Amino acid sequence: MFKVSPSVGAGFVVLLSLFNLVGRFFWSSLSDYIGRKQTYMIFFGLGILLYASIPTIGELGNILLFYIGFCIILTMYGGGFATIPAYLRDLFGTMQVGAIHGRLLTAWSVAGVIGPVLVNYIREFQINHGIPKAQAYTVTMYIMVGVLIIGFIANLLISEVHRKYTIGQEQL
Repeated sequence: MFKVSPSVGAGFVVLLSLFNLVGRFFWSSLSDYIGRKQTYMIFFGLGILLYASIPTIGELGNILLFYIGFCIILTMYGGGFATIPAYLRDLFGTMQVGAIHGRLLTAWSVAGVIGPVLVNYIREFQINHGIPKAQAYTVTMYIMVGVLIIGFIANLLISEVHRKYTIGQEQL
């Protein structure tokens, strides 16, 4: 395992923020060409591979691969934010995007509060049961793999709401 200084850690956070920003432009632009559903299939599929490999990369001590893995993950996080309004439009029609997007952002915010608390609880539980600190996030990565598999399947199964249930231009 490798040790990093606080300044390197801060630099990593800045780097992650930059990749989050880049991901918003990259993935939303790509989704215009390949489609939103396909973009989310990439998010989930690539996310599964990356989250599953992060513990091994960490054990190998390859800091460059570790950074690259998380930078790619953060591009998809930013891309998910940027792409979701268009995906909601594709699925539910323009008229419903505002209401559904508001609910989705609320759920995302709740997950943003509960998620880190849960991750910290799992980490502390493992440390208290003898797991070395350097390996305390391994279970969390594998839990994320499970969540991403569920997301992959859900995205695969979802389809557009039938047009008779949406409001078209002529009705407006």
